[in-house]
Amino acid sequence: MSNSSSITQFLLLPFTDTWELQLLHFWLSLGIYLAALLGNGLIITTIACDEHLHTPMYFLLLNLSLLDVGSVSTIVPKSTANSLWDTRAISYAGCAAQVFLFAISAECALLTIMSYNPYVAICKPLHYGTLLGSRACVHMAAAAWGTEFLNALLHTANTFSLPLCKGNAVDQFFCEIPQIPKLSCFSYFREAGLILLSVSLAFGCFVFIVLSYVQIFRAVLRIPSEQGRHKAFSTCVPHLTVVSLFVNTGVFAYLKPLSISSPSVDLLVSFLYSVVPPAVNPLIYSMRNQELKVALKKVIQSFFCQQQ
Repeated sequence: MSNSSSITQFLLLPFTDTWELQLLHFWLSLGIYLAALLGNGLIITTIACDEHLHTPMYFLLLNLSLLDVGSVSTIVPKSTANSLWDTRAISYAGCAAQVFLFAISAECALLTIMSYNPYVAICKPLHYGTLLGSRACVHMAAAAWGTEFLNALLHTANTFSLPLCKGNAVDQFFCEIPQIPKLSCFSYFREAGLILLSVSLAFGCFVFIVLSYVQIFRAVLRIPSEQGRHKAFSTCVPHLTVVSLFVNTGVFAYLKPLSISSPSVDLLVSFLYSVVPPAVNPLIYSMRNQELKVALKKVIQSFFCQQQ
């Protein structure tokens, strides 16, 4: 029996015990991490440098890219280092930092605010400047960051105040909120209450997004021209795709049937919902956005011109 005061490190769940497969995981994770940094870094730089992109939609997209960089940087470097050095250990402070930073980089609140932009643009276009002015955007982004910060702080403080007496082996490849309380000496109810609160908030965000798009689709269907309907709908596709990816991977990770649950499947699903979305979000937003593509080309050309 051990308690939390004697635990100085945790042991993370390895992807494999085979050295060759650990190297494969190292290179795969490193490639995805660099792709996520490059994609989100280019979006952040492009939006910050191009004055034509200083609009509410791109301001919120910049915040999403910042969240994605923080999320993937919290998990992948430690995971790849462990695979390379054939170790499972993470320090107590490092585990607490992972729990806090991964919780604060959750996209739920920001994706909810981002759904408000197409709603106002399509349903209330005459009031767009009033409802989504620069001050309103800053306030909404600050509210999203503040909500996630408070949620992360509450969960981290509560999780690491629990006495731990069931060892130090975490059943996950990174430190995550649902895993640490499983090592507690006491019941799971105290942390379960906070998790229930977070789930309720996430469900409220999901309902807000659904209601926003119900109103958007009703407004789009009333547009007389087919070209106008297509243009209006195409502005919603990237956000809908990102929300679908976020919701589907998260729901499957936590609510998948027990019949298909196994350590290998659980690891793969965890990797998909925690690492893949930050890497593909830049592709989703830039693939159909001609304005962002043009601005991105200008930034890249400007960079190479300076090098020459």
